[in-house]
Amino acid sequence: MSNYRIAAALLCCAPAALAQQMSGDGIKIGILTDMNGVYSAISGPGSVKSAEMAAADFMKANKEFAGKVTVMAVDHQNKPDIATSKANEMFERMDVDVIMDTVTSSCALAIAAVANQRNKLFIDTGAGTSELTNEKCNKNTFHYAYDNYMLANGTGTAITKQGAKTWYMIYPNYAFGQNLELQMRNAVEKAGGKLVAPSEATPFPNTDFSSYLLKAQSLKPQVFGTMQAGADLVNVVKQYNEFGLKKQGIALAIGLLFESDIRALGQDAYEGAIATVPWFWQLDSKASDWAHKFEKAFGKKPSFDQAAVYSAVTTYLDAVKRAKTDEPDKVIAALEGHKFSDFFAHDATIRKEDHRVILDVYQVKVKPKKEAKEDGDFYTKINTTPAKDAFTPLSESKCKMAQASR
Repeated sequence: MSNYRIAAALLCCAPAALAQQMSGDGIKIGILTDMNGVYSAISGPGSVKSAEMAAADFMKANKEFAGKVTVMAVDHQNKPDIATSKANEMFERMDVDVIMDTVTSSCALAIAAVANQRNKLFIDTGAGTSELTNEKCNKNTFHYAYDNYMLANGTGTAITKQGAKTWYMIYPNYAFGQNLELQMRNAVEKAGGKLVAPSEATPFPNTDFSSYLLKAQSLKPQVFGTMQAGADLVNVVKQYNEFGLKKQGIALAIGLLFESDIRALGQDAYEGAIATVPWFWQLDSKASDWAHKFEKAFGKKPSFDQAAVYSAVTTYLDAVKRAKTDEPDKVIAALEGHKFSDFFAHDATIRKEDHRVILDVYQVKVKPKKEAKEDGDFYTKINTTPAKDAFTPLSESKCKMAQASR
């Protein structure tokens, strides 16, 4: 078992009154994610470090919690059956109160089901499928940071309305890619665009995308859309450039883009690509200050998932503090409807109806390396989508919680 147990801090003994309100030995935060695989650079050890930092900062600011918050990490290997097994183990044997992060949508859906069965909390920051707060929502699951509706609504709509009407898309053949392709296709068509050929599923993980790029050359769409992420995205973009699609005037639209993807290949390879992100470290001074703090602790600037983990851990612990207990139903009640803004989330609300965290999001274009002011200065912001418009409208929601509240 890949298992990492990290004591977030041991500052002093908590008051007895608080200890009586906490289950077990205090608050245990579980990071169940990809520690070594295709998505480890965007989550993995960096997400663990981020959770440790959030726990330590919270305990420093709230002395009654000193020494009572522990961060524990387990690798799900991007396999939903392993994610199910590990989630059960974390909740039952390791006595974890909440599981967070969890890149890979198929794993996230599996963990959400376990959390619901065991009446424990799951706060996802890393997976994209909008099913978590839509068709497959449940009262124990919260979705933080981003989702596929947000990505598609931002990128697909923005590019199509700018005049790029014809698209050809590929997607990884698992829950995340299938859901993102559907959302992106709907957004493009709603904005007046069309697909010149049906989108194509690619194996996951995959290294050779040559056949799809050759097809794009022959189809000559205005936009080549890739729904891959992590190492798969790096391979797509590398081959997109090798096959000369950019020189042929075929623009690149990326469904999900992380900072580590750009770093892996170099930002000139991504120059001009457009994506939607919930956060980037150059956004403002608060974002920049936190990113430099993380870089000092971890050695690299954060991905937006790693930044979201810090924000989500803090939001969860604040809810425990308001509820005066870590009892799940009371913490859920403290989270529902909560409004907040921090270095990561601007104008954020945790919707009671579906547990979707809505926040301002941003359309960005990758700038050339020569325009970067420092290492990691990747993006030019081209638009802000306000929180109220960024995510699935409740009027379109298939979440039973949302429907019951109408």
